Amino acid sequence: MARPVDIKRVSEQLASICERARNLESEFFEELGAVHPEFQDSARNLVHYVALRQFDISELQEELLTLGLSSLGRAERNVMGLVYAVRSALQKLGSEDGCELYQQSASLELRNPRADVHKKAILGDHPDGRDVNIMVTLPTQAGQSSNLVSEMIAAGMNLARINCAHDDAAVWERMVRNVRSEARKACKECRVIMDLAGPKLRTGDLQPGPRVLHLRPKRDPLGRTIAPRRVRFMPDDIVQRGTKAAVIPVPREFVDRASPGDQIEFVDSRGKGRSLTVASKDSKGLLLDTYKGIYFATGIELQLVNQDTGDTSVYPVGELPPVEQPIMLRAGDTLILHKDSMPGAPAQEDVSGDLIAAAHIACQQPEVFDFVAAGDPISLNDGKISGIVRSVSDEALEIEITKAKPTGSKLRGNRGINFPGSDIRLPGLTATDKKDLRFIVEHADAVSLSFVREPGDITSLQEALEQFPDKKLGVVIKIETERGFNNLPRLLLATMRSYPAAIMIARGDLAVECGWERLAELQEEILWFCEAAQIPVIWATQVLEQTAKKGQPSRAEISDAAMSQRADCVMLNKGPHILAAIRMLDNILRRMEKHQFKKTARMKKLSVSGGPASVAQ
Repeated sequence: MARPVDIKRVSEQLASICERARNLESEFFEELGAVHPEFQDSARNLVHYVALRQFDISELQEELLTLGLSSLGRAERNVMGLVYAVRSALQKLGSEDGCELYQQSASLELRNPRADVHKKAILGDHPDGRDVNIMVTLPTQAGQSSNLVSEMIAAGMNLARINCAHDDAAVWERMVRNVRSEARKACKECRVIMDLAGPKLRTGDLQPGPRVLHLRPKRDPLGRTIAPRRVRFMPDDIVQRGTKAAVIPVPREFVDRASPGDQIEFVDSRGKGRSLTVASKDSKGLLLDTYKGIYFATGIELQLVNQDTGDTSVYPVGELPPVEQPIMLRAGDTLILHKDSMPGAPAQEDVSGDLIAAAHIACQQPEVFDFVAAGDPISLNDGKISGIVRSVSDEALEIEITKAKPTGSKLRGNRGINFPGSDIRLPGLTATDKKDLRFIVEHADAVSLSFVREPGDITSLQEALEQFPDKKLGVVIKIETERGFNNLPRLLLATMRSYPAAIMIARGDLAVECGWERLAELQEEILWFCEAAQIPVIWATQVLEQTAKKGQPSRAEISDAAMSQRADCVMLNKGPHILAAIRMLDNILRRMEKHQFKKTARMKKLSVSGGPASVAQ
């Protein structure tokens, strides 16, 4: 038998929450006074939510549910409005007199009109039937092909993300131009958000490998050739665009002189003689098929034999991209992370297998060494490789690898480095960021700031933007460090000094910094705080990653994409199958919208509730 609820005691607990909310308003007086006028009420609601979450109200929630009242489990959108509404109901249940109640004017309805205004201000309109926006990281090809951008918009993209850590201003400008043009043609809105690279720690370059391309025909499990490998010879004076065939650059004269049926004879880089027949010729170049393995290398001489006259001419293979030779690391290995920018290289061993020199690679931000000590953990390549710093010198860190695949893990250039637990104090806005910002304010709708740790990082960006008073640029703050998460309420208040603004949950680095097992908990808390602040939140990193890269989703990522519907925007990363990923995410978000809004389940009639129904409905 359930114990009776002491209504007076419950009401006193709620009064304590109200008192704490008033006290916190005083404590945050300076921060509240600095926020943008459009965010004034939202900032106060955030402070009220902080007050609420400073209490353990789990037992209070059970008692409120027993009375048939709100358990405050969805108080984020209007904290004090809901608390006072519950107190008012308690007053009527307990026939209390003299209970001074505050009449909250803000709405308690499911959707918060003010939050919707803030969302539209930075993310733009959402399409009919889908409340959540889709942001997509543009690949380099988006600057070359307006058709690709058009297809992305048609598939459901309505925010385009450009990462300033990749490509350059010339490529970014073409990307922006294609987005604006194709959105206008489609009569749709597609805003552009550009990411500042920020103080992201990355590995340096590796020593370039040989300029070789290995082609293999398709074989069955018994090793028998069942299909040829298609090869395309293209003029070396044009940009190579997307093609399913392997591309070999050759002089334009070679392509001009060749005709279908001509033979191409050569010796590959292993000394194997090979002969290919020109199958067809089009505007891009020559198409050929090979039923044997070939190692093409830069400079190999190709002899073109005319099928009608037998005349021959010789041309060299053009510049092939170098084959990257990653560093293979296993548990117990030593890696030297150095300040010097010399290219990294794998470990060197003598003929007996004894170590001559440890593997080494540069750190692109060597100033971080000043904040690292022996014994600190280090994570490489998004947590795929882990280690311990064994020694620190003026020029390098000596690292013992403690976690890698049993067969070894590959470390490549331009991969992430994290020092979870270390007190890294790099500036939130780097010199490169300040240079890139001039381009961003001229071309983008919003700018994202990476690796935010404290309010001062946000202030640096806001002060930099003050140099462009005639430009109204939205600000997106990325939460991807442990210190940033721990400072979340103050980061939100600092962000709200700008308008419009949003928060991005950058789950990749956040998981590495705080631990994978904590990620689900952290992203939930960030969602709650952002809803309390009535500030839009972007759910990012590895959403439908396998779909975008391999064209086939995993069951786990489908569930993850469904959960992302509680955010205001979901970000997809680039990949060969990005169009399929956009369409799939669009479909999932539209379906989930019928069942969920933020934390609230929407009780639509289920197909199984009225008798037999098709799962496909």
